[in-house]
Amino acid sequence: MLPRTSPDTPMLFEEVPLVPDFSLELLARRAGHWPVAGTDEAGRGPLAGPVVAAAVILDPDNIPDGLNDSKQLTALQREALFEAIMATAEVSIAASGPRHIDERNILRASLDAMRRAVAGLAVTPSYVLADGRDVPQGLCCPGKAVIQGDARSVSIAAASIIAKVTRDRMMARAHAVFPVYGFANHAGYGTPQHREGIEAHGPCRLHRMSFRPLRKDDPPEA
Repeated sequence: MLPRTSPDTPMLFEEVPLVPDFSLELLARRAGHWPVAGTDEAGRGPLAGPVVAAAVILDPDNIPDGLNDSKQLTALQREALFEAIMATAEVSIAASGPRHIDERNILRASLDAMRRAVAGLAVTPSYVLADGRDVPQGLCCPGKAVIQGDARSVSIAAASIIAKVTRDRMMARAHAVFPVYGFANHAGYGTPQHREGIEAHGPCRLHRMSFRPLRKDDPPEA
């Protein structure tokens, strides 16, 4: 067997970061579906606080510059884009709180928040692009699950920004009520500061008791 050699054009084989565009929305439009909404959520991983979903219908003639996966943006960029999206697009926001998450599990609570966000739009969409592997059940129209959707669709990217900024603001307000956990610094994620606060003061009503290390498994049967 001949030995493998490095390609003489290595850049052609490196992964190129995805940049969201409007192509999925245009495909839906050509298939007769218009308007198209994008939906995404923020806050599936934290130990505390709600999971927040947003649904956005962009104006194709007035799409804000710089839309991208919210995780690829700085806090200042997200704040600026939040204002631009709110000023130019149809937007709806919904949330599932800790009790809902504990009762239904985080996936179901996230999808339900996405469904309610879509249902809350002032303009009824004809098609929905949903970030992830699942289309929320009970939508008012057909939908498509888009893996890495916030890096592929500007509508989903816009929804990810709205959801992220909204949730961060909610957790900053939660910090004023429960300052011992440092919510303003980590938005409820399991940082050392947050875990130390739980250890010292116990959980509060914003904590997800079905998440480890908060979850207490049933003791083994004798």
